[in-house]
Amino acid sequence: MKLSPGLALIFDMDGVILHSTDLHMKAWIAYLERNGVKDTSVIYRMLGKRNDQIVHDIFGSGLSEAEVVEHGAAKERLYRDLMTPILEESYVAGVREFLRAAHAEGIPLALATNAEPLNVDFVLDHAGLRPLFSAIVDGSQVTHAKPHPEVFLTAAARLDIQPRNCVIFEDSPGGIQAALSAGGRVVGLLTTEKAYPQAALTMTDFTAGGLLPWLAEQRPL
Repeated sequence: MKLSPGLALIFDMDGVILHSTDLHMKAWIAYLERNGVKDTSVIYRMLGKRNDQIVHDIFGSGLSEAEVVEHGAAKERLYRDLMTPILEESYVAGVREFLRAAHAEGIPLALATNAEPLNVDFVLDHAGLRPLFSAIVDGSQVTHAKPHPEVFLTAAARLDIQPRNCVIFEDSPGGIQAALSAGGRVVGLLTTEKAYPQAALTMTDFTAGGLLPWLAEQRPL
């Protein structure tokens, strides 16, 4: 793997490192049914968003902060219970090898996700990926969740790399919007949507043949 000095790689988690969108949807639907809410449109309201945004969207704006937190935490406990038996097989093809190869080359790596800290622990620690990242920014560390660019701007700052010199891997419409707003060079993972014309490169997973040549062509600005 070759990447010019002065560049860095930033990764979303859900849909980029882990195939999890469908299971998040199932967990939300099951959780809402437990609470007397039948809402099959939830998938369209959750993509690329943080739990507080989703909870307010579904349950309304009148909840206390504690109630919002507990709704989100309870849904994530259900999600982790559902994901645990299939976690090993749910990592996006080639992502673990790609991350280890990039780290071995000394390429600065960051994780930037709307996810809650316990989900980040769940995904990274199972695969031993945490030591590969120089910066990890989760949804609890920023004021504004995606599609706001704050999470990517924060990750770039912690890497001490200008956002325009960061290649950002994303899979959701809101995440793509956030990455573009941050000024990054966006690679769209087609794990959630079928096309991202606004991305500089799109691919189905990290075994895609065009990824390494494209990265090798990138230069810092």
